[in-house]
Amino acid sequence: MAKGLSVEEKRKRIISLFHDSGEFYQLKDIEKLGVKKGVTSQSIKDILMGLVDDGLVTTDKIGTSNYFWSYPSAVIQTKRNKLQDLTSSVEKQEEKKKKLQQLIQEATQDRQETEERAQLLAELKQEQNTNKELQAELQKYKENDPELYHKKEKASKIAKEAANRWTESVWEMQSYCVNKFGMERQLFDQTFGIKDDFDTVD
Repeated sequence: MAKGLSVEEKRKRIISLFHDSGEFYQLKDIEKLGVKKGVTSQSIKDILMGLVDDGLVTTDKIGTSNYFWSYPSAVIQTKRNKLQDLTSSVEKQEEKKKKLQQLIQEATQDRQETEERAQLLAELKQEQNTNKELQAELQKYKENDPELYHKKEKASKIAKEAANRWTESVWEMQSYCVNKFGMERQLFDQTFGIKDDFDTVD
């Protein structure tokens, strides 16, 4: 039964142990209850520690034993903080992209389009990849917590608009490289790993 569970589904089931009961548990108890939830006992410890690392489960030593617990309010706050961090990161990436565009324009004004241009384009590619990762993680948080999404709808909208501005700017950069450097669009897409389905976020 648990064989086909994804890591994310296992995490949800382990968290539900705490939220459904509101109790404190030791690892051995979580392993027993986790199996009943369909999570293999061999994976429970790793899943649990991952939740601790992400701030979704709290642990402390009481006496000689380690106890674990989690409350919905704490999880919501943790995800809210994460969403705010992601939104801020997307906005910072947008600003950095603008600076890179300006540097590329300055580097090509005197037609010295060799080493410096290549370095700037490489930096732009790295920033594009980072932005994609941020968009993906931001989307994951919105999909996995509808309640949080509604509470933070305004922040999510800002992040989505920033991500879409980034996508449109990549298209502008593509046209710029085609017109200024004679680079073929297909080569640009291959160089920067742009797939056919690269598009704005709905």
